[in-house]
Amino acid sequence: MSVQVNTGIYKVLKKAALFSNLSGLELDAVVSYLEPRSMKKGEVIFSEGEVGEEMFVIVSGGIEAWVAQADGTKRWSFELKTGDFFGEMAIIANETRSATIITKEDTELLTLNGVDFYRIVFDYPMIGAKILNAIRKVQNMWFEQISRHLGDIMRWGETARRRAVSDELTGLYNRRFLEESARDHLLHGTHGLRIISLMMMDLDKIHEINDIHGTKAGDLMFISMAEVLRFVTSAGDICARLSGDEFAVLLPDAGTEEAVSIAERARVKIASRKISVPTRPNSTKNTEISVSTSIGIATAPIHADSWENLLLAADGALRQAKTQGRNRVVVAG
Repeated sequence: MSVQVNTGIYKVLKKAALFSNLSGLELDAVVSYLEPRSMKKGEVIFSEGEVGEEMFVIVSGGIEAWVAQADGTKRWSFELKTGDFFGEMAIIANETRSATIITKEDTELLTLNGVDFYRIVFDYPMIGAKILNAIRKVQNMWFEQISRHLGDIMRWGETARRRAVSDELTGLYNRRFLEESARDHLLHGTHGLRIISLMMMDLDKIHEINDIHGTKAGDLMFISMAEVLRFVTSAGDICARLSGDEFAVLLPDAGTEEAVSIAERARVKIASRKISVPTRPNSTKNTEISVSTSIGIATAPIHADSWENLLLAADGALRQAKTQGRNRVVVAG
């Protein structure tokens, strides 16, 4: 039984993406193939994995789609409302249903059988072309939305990942990432313990700078420190801000001599920089100041046989550098 032609249905069909490009006569031809179906709220229209032989247009009400997960539970996927169509891919691509479709409320549908769909395409090629083009446009829109959604997820995931391993102010890695990387490098040495050096460093008299110029000045010094460390190190090196003015650089496969060379370049470059900071806390006027750094170096397996001992050795060398007058590089004894 074909659907009764009435003004209300015509209004829905003319606005429906599937038929909006059809003329009045073309719509009359299509309507003769449509069958009405009334569904109560909560009824299943079809289930995921079933063979599909019909496509649907929503005249009133709405549906929602659920997709099975690996653990057997179902996850909400999308919902459709009046004027939308669904189920077409089972007919066009001869695929099983990709989701379970359930009515959200009492719903009136128009169904188009697969056989009748192809009858329209072959008997009325112009109408068929318009319908297929409408399906293509909607599918492209869905793909674009999915692509944007996946892009958002990827960007969110990358942001979350960076926040989990990075220091927010400087963009350097944080202590957790440094420690995990160090343990991994030490564990996977090919011949016993892998050669790896650690630079521990902090800015000299940074507390005095904070007292005179404010914490913003200190932050600017930390950012400058990070810029220098990126400049003097290589891609495989790991630069981290541990806390406050405490920084560290992990140098995989670098011996003590190479580590000292990198540390000296960092020390000289940091001391030679002039940083514009507030004259005093909350001041709108700026002045240029510089800061020095003290650096302690330890190398495994020479000075330590584990990450914990390597950290203690480098930290001890850092304390010696500060005791000996600051602005210098000291290697663990």
